[in-house]
Amino acid sequence: MITFTHVIAGAQGLHARPVAEIARRALDCESLVTISVRDRSTDAKDMVGLMGLDARCGEAVEVTVAGADEESAAATMQAVCKEFL
Repeated sequence: MITFTHVIAGAQGLHARPVAEIARRALDCESLVTISVRDRSTDAKDMVGLMGLDARCGEAVEVTVAGADEESAAATMQAVCKEFL
């Protein structure tokens, strides 16, 4: 299991565009990718769940990746977070 934290820099927070990209990239991973904000978490493949996190600019999201391809999946998710959040 690999876990990392990313602070949202985008002024709009976790909105439709980054949610779509996170879910799209997570669907390509065999591993389970979970995103947590405050006391809530969801599967990164679930766009509705991601929107429901209501993560805002300046908040830290915790990403946990567990599974067969966790190293490459974690690298992919880190890149997505840096580019879109």
